Amino acid sequence: MVKPKPSTADTLIDQFLNFLLVEKGLSKKTLETYSRNLIRYRNFLAEHKSAVFSHKDTPLILKYLIHLRKSGLAARSRAQHLVTIRGLYRFLVQEKILHHDPARLIDLPKTSLKLPDVLSQEDIALLLQAPNTDKPLGLRDAAMLELLYATGLRVSELVNIKLQDINLEAGFVRIFGKGSKERIVPIGMQAKEKIEHYLKRVRSKQSKQHSSPYLFIARADRPMTRQGFWKLLRRYALQTGLNKKITPHSLRHSFASHLLEGGADLRAVQVMLGHVDISTTQIYTHVTRDHLKQLHRKYHPRG
Repeated sequence: MVKPKPSTADTLIDQFLNFLLVEKGLSKKTLETYSRNLIRYRNFLAEHKSAVFSHKDTPLILKYLIHLRKSGLAARSRAQHLVTIRGLYRFLVQEKILHHDPARLIDLPKTSLKLPDVLSQEDIALLLQAPNTDKPLGLRDAAMLELLYATGLRVSELVNIKLQDINLEAGFVRIFGKGSKERIVPIGMQAKEKIEHYLKRVRSKQSKQHSSPYLFIARADRPMTRQGFWKLLRRYALQTGLNKKITPHSLRHSFASHLLEGGADLRAVQVMLGHVDISTTQIYTHVTRDHLKQLHRKYHPRG
């Protein structure tokens, strides 16, 4: 049996997904979501006798969103589908395959906003002071907590930092985030001092016995794990008497909120957090490392 050739729509979808992988560095999980959404949209177009993407697709996109709503899809999921479709059409215009973007003026479905857990600056101070820095593990934990709050890293990014990724003299840490996308984040004076103490009093002695390339190690030359960090964070939260749910992401949310409360530019915070949203990529502006460092020092409570 002869395998049918892919349709024009399939070919364009493949080109778009390849663009997201190569140019935007999106993660495998995100690409799979985009692929599922686009296949579902393509099938809908096929049912409506539209085999190719066109600059006249606006009515079909609106019909598709109504179809998703009637199918019981939540507003947040419908918004995700529209973000995917917008990205596809924007790519087709960029590649001069279409001369007009039919999705440009279609609004996202309204979603109920789930507010992130944010700690007050007073709660953060209590948490960061919790480790006993008279002990080696306390010095390590203090450095990890301070760095997490100073940079807004994801816990997976924190535990994967290698010694070569941190530049204390320049005051930056190099992070490889989702999709292996690299970014440079300022660390601030408080975190710099905690890391210096940890490196000098703990890590340097560990390196004589172990050869781990990671900045933060646990036992037997192994890097700290996400689960291990969760456990120590929970322990310190209980120790300080903070009667609220605290996760590593609480520190990330607090990092962003405290910067914005201080007057930091939203786009600069997005750069530091490493957020990649294909629907709003064009609003990001290039921010130099020096400017990021100045913003961090000016607005972050422990910069």
